[in-house]
Amino acid sequence: MVGELIAGRYELEKLVGSGGMSNVFRAHDRLLERTVALKILHEQFTRDDDYVERFRREARSVAQLAHPNIVTVIDRGEQDGRQYIVFEFVEGENLKDLVAHGALPVRDALGLILQVGYALAFAHDRGLVHRDVKPQNVLLNEDGQAKVTDFGIARSLDMQGVTQTGTVLGTSDYIAPEQARGQKVDPKTDMYSLGVVLYELLTGEVPFHGDNFVAVAMRHVHEPAPSVLDRRPDCPVRLDLAIQRAMAKDPADRFDSMRNFVAELEACLAELDGRGDEGVTMVVPARRRAGKAPRRPSGVPWGPLLLLVLVVAAIAAGAFLLLHDGSPGSVLSGHSSSAPVRLEGFGAFDPPPGGDGSEHGDKAPLATDRNPDTFWYSEQYKNFTKDGVGLVLEAPRPVALAKLTVQSSGSGFNAKIRASDSPDGNFTDVSGGFQAVGSTKTFSVSTRGRKYRYYMVWLKLPFAGGQARIAEVTAKT
Repeated sequence: MVGELIAGRYELEKLVGSGGMSNVFRAHDRLLERTVALKILHEQFTRDDDYVERFRREARSVAQLAHPNIVTVIDRGEQDGRQYIVFEFVEGENLKDLVAHGALPVRDALGLILQVGYALAFAHDRGLVHRDVKPQNVLLNEDGQAKVTDFGIARSLDMQGVTQTGTVLGTSDYIAPEQARGQKVDPKTDMYSLGVVLYELLTGEVPFHGDNFVAVAMRHVHEPAPSVLDRRPDCPVRLDLAIQRAMAKDPADRFDSMRNFVAELEACLAELDGRGDEGVTMVVPARRRAGKAPRRPSGVPWGPLLLLVLVVAAIAAGAFLLLHDGSPGSVLSGHSSSAPVRLEGFGAFDPPPGGDGSEHGDKAPLATDRNPDTFWYSEQYKNFTKDGVGLVLEAPRPVALAKLTVQSSGSGFNAKIRASDSPDGNFTDVSGGFQAVGSTKTFSVSTRGRKYRYYMVWLKLPFAGGQARIAEVTAKT
């Protein structure tokens, strides 16, 4: 097939991968003069409607996932009965190739897994479960950026009719217990597999071995997750506990969501970098132990001690009431604790009059990818006469932010922060008037106790024009 021209446009140059359902070729796009990856469904599956639909579904699924850590779908089509999907070509190795050289430093392993976690959390938020998370499906570009690929067996959480419960798909070295049993999968299935991948990056090998698919899968079903510390004593205990929790046999014992797992891994990385918890602590469900209540020591003056405890409690309650501003869950500024909130770049806002609705919204995730070398950018203006343009950010849940920090990338502009319950409009100002944004600007946000799901950096360029570039946005409650 090498040398063949597909759709009069894609010239196949080299076979770069082969799987159970398809082959992947490096190809030259003659129309746009660029290198792409072309995935072609194996011929024996083209007559099976289920396989064809699964293949088409991959293209539809990934096409809606515009994220810097997910391989981009460029095109899809059919030629002579053969189904194909065109992806961006990622020049580099995958995680399996990388770990073949040995276990990674803890910090490096965490940095790579966090990128994968961001991608999977983004997919989960849009109702898609990957179901085949493994190091072979994480590509590394020349800059070391991780990109998740091969959503070939991904499944929408609300989809009916294709790949139903009872069908086991996935790779046994990384398969979750519920998936091995043929039960329903959900985002926690991907969480388990990602925990296995992190275990492998830290130890250099998978947690369970066996002679065949079934033997390995059954070990995932029945045996508890091994401790990384048994093979890697320099691994932080907190990180080891996080991996074991992600790999819990019962999904109910895992983290509540991929975002929560990612938050715990971020906290582990912060501790490695000497930045402390940054307001994040690991929440491990308490396990009750049966037993008798401890006997009370004799000779302790319990009456006066109890009175003292009641007095202290009353004083504390009074102090709380003095600090409380009267709204549920809020405390006057200066006395509340803060915690980081992971925002995701959602899109751009360019409303009429003056706006055409297009302001590189597909680049919005680059403003929250924790990589200051990538950025969302506005259109290039010769004269800026609009009321403004906006970068829309999505919180994992409605929150009342207190701080929002904008890091620009070599551009100057004025901005303020707005908030809304919807990404489509009805934004309200929550940071006062416009303020100058240099290399970094932290805005004080006041939502008056109200929680919003969407926040927006609403900005104005100088009248002479130019382009706004936002490299990173971070936030705290």
